[in-house]
Amino acid sequence: MSKAPLLISEFQSELHAGRLTAEAAVASSLDRIEALNGKLKAFIKVDPDRALADARHLDHLAKLGVPKGPLFGIPLAIKDIIDVAGLRTGGGSLTRNDAGPATADAEIVTRLRNAGAVVVGKVATVEYAFGGWGSNETVGTPHNPWDLAKARVPGGSSSGSAVAVAAGLVPGALGSDTGGSIRLPSSFSGLVGLKTTAGLIPKTGVLPLSDILDTIGPMTRTVTDAAILFEVLLGHAPGTHQPGPVDQAAPFENLRIGVPVETGVTLHPDTERAYQTMQEQLKAGGATLVPVRFPMSLADYAAPCGMFLAVDSYRHYGAFAEEEPNRLGAPVRARMLSGKGVTAVSYAKNIERREREKAVIAKVYETVDAILMPSTAMPAPVLGEHPEHDSPAMFTRFANYFDLAAISLPTALSATGLPIAMQFVVPGFQEARAIEIAYRVEVAQGGPIFCPILAQAQL
Repeated sequence: MSKAPLLISEFQSELHAGRLTAEAAVASSLDRIEALNGKLKAFIKVDPDRALADARHLDHLAKLGVPKGPLFGIPLAIKDIIDVAGLRTGGGSLTRNDAGPATADAEIVTRLRNAGAVVVGKVATVEYAFGGWGSNETVGTPHNPWDLAKARVPGGSSSGSAVAVAAGLVPGALGSDTGGSIRLPSSFSGLVGLKTTAGLIPKTGVLPLSDILDTIGPMTRTVTDAAILFEVLLGHAPGTHQPGPVDQAAPFENLRIGVPVETGVTLHPDTERAYQTMQEQLKAGGATLVPVRFPMSLADYAAPCGMFLAVDSYRHYGAFAEEEPNRLGAPVRARMLSGKGVTAVSYAKNIERREREKAVIAKVYETVDAILMPSTAMPAPVLGEHPEHDSPAMFTRFANYFDLAAISLPTALSATGLPIAMQFVVPGFQEARAIEIAYRVEVAQGGPIFCPILAQAQL
């Protein structure tokens, strides 16, 4: 049994204390990628020469006395809808096979590099980030590391990010979330995923899906690590979003947690048990549970959110959806084509309803600090046995539709040992609140829940 790969916070301690060099940190990640990626298929492009050269440069600067940034020497992965200079942005699609390498980093990649991070490569995505299960019929689907015997859905669209981090190939990765594409893979693959508020993190150099809903955020193995990456993505000073100490006797004291009265979703028995257990733990830890009722059930908000995705994706990529012979996977093509027939009047009415009901949601947050709901209705199903044409985003789209922030973290295991996640949805621009609540949950449950594969050096 090998030692588990380091977390971002652990890399920070070792690298800043000089007990580990940037080159050694990056080399350890590259070695693990080489050993495991053949099975997991998380990375679609590894750039070892550039990564090692960048790491050696960081070490040289450190020897000269240049201060180390908060992510000094830490290897990270980038979802393949985000530009990394010198690498092709594939978007998970055969339609971009002829695209040349990106000429510049996306703004968020620049921020990571300026903080000292080392990009080791690009990771897989659903085509144009349009799919919640993580399956990709055209260029391949990453293997969820929680079940090495069966291929289970990794969650999407940030599928490669989830698998790479859950398996310890890298300690953190960037994902995007338009209808749940950070939180769904975080749920199915057992990670912490932070959905940020639309407009908070710059999207320059990122392939769009829906301009009004697209967001960028971190995917990590702990809440602390998510906070570290979030600070860098924001451009804020280290420590500004780190959660404070937790009172073990009453970890949730003074918290008001909303619980939806009507979800409109039938939960898997294991997920239902985890949901009820989470509510009991919150209450026992001092929280006040507040029943909340919305104009519609949570499931009912999935469709109007989906309208934005369909219309905007067709606007951006409709030419690819219409071409014959077609190079898109059938499910993604169908989703894009569904936006073709939406009228301008219907789209405008959806915008109006969204703005009108935002006021209703804002009133709810006058009485609660966060709203608790499962991240997905079930643990990860076997690939091919899931309803590809039905979205798993019944719980996640609520936050996207209303410009809210949310964090997902694993809180339990199913009877077969698969991760089950809960999410806390907070008002927009209140990511620090989400991080604080999730951290309290993580501490109260005895620590993070990690994938067993972390103890393996090879498959």
